[in-house]
Amino acid sequence: MIDKALQFTNQTLEQFLKFKLGLDENVVVTNSIIDVTGTLSKLNQNKIVLTLINLKRETIKPFYVRQKRVVNGYSDKTPVERYNLDLLVTSNFDHYKETLKFLNDTILFFQINPVLNSNTSSNIPSGLLKLEFELESIDFHQMHSLWNAMGAKYQPSVIYKMRLITLDANQTEGFESDVLQTSNSLSV
Repeated sequence: MIDKALQFTNQTLEQFLKFKLGLDENVVVTNSIIDVTGTLSKLNQNKIVLTLINLKRETIKPFYVRQKRVVNGYSDKTPVERYNLDLLVTSNFDHYKETLKFLNDTILFFQINPVLNSNTSSNIPSGLLKLEFELESIDFHQMHSLWNAMGAKYQPSVIYKMRLITLDANQTEGFESDVLQTSNSLSV
C-alpha cells in the first residue's frame, strides 16, 4: 500500500504541474536522493523528487479492533495497521530560478489538495480511502541533519506528513460463535 500511495501522489502531482505549467515531459519522480553507489541519482536531474524518509505507526486504538462480525458469530483477525509517512519533496533543477518555481508550484499543489480521496480523484487506487497531507515544520538544524544522514548536499525542499496508509494482512486468527441459547433456571 505504501508504494500505491507514493505512486498515486506522484501521478497526481505530475498531472497538476503539467497542466499548470503547460509541460509535455514528466517532472516528478519517486526516488531516493542518493543512489546505491553514494552519488546523486541521474534520474533526479531536473525533477521534483518524492522520497520516503520516515514511517510511523499510528497508535490510536479505534483502528485496532480485532473482532469482525460474520454470519453466526465473530472472527478474530489481525488488526489493521495504519501508518503515517514522512515525504521529502525536493526540487532538483539545474537553474535555481527553476528550482524555486517548481518548489513553489508543488507547495501550491499540497495547499490546494490537503486531502486526496475518491471525491477529489476518481483514479485513487483500490485499498486507499484517502491521503491527508500536512506540512511538517522542521528547523534549520534538523534539516541539516536530515540531508547529512542521506549523504547529500542540501536542495530546496519541504517535508509533508502523509497520513493514514492502511496495511491489512486480512488474516483470521479464530472464530467465536454467537450465543444461541441461554438457561433461565437457577441452581440452589
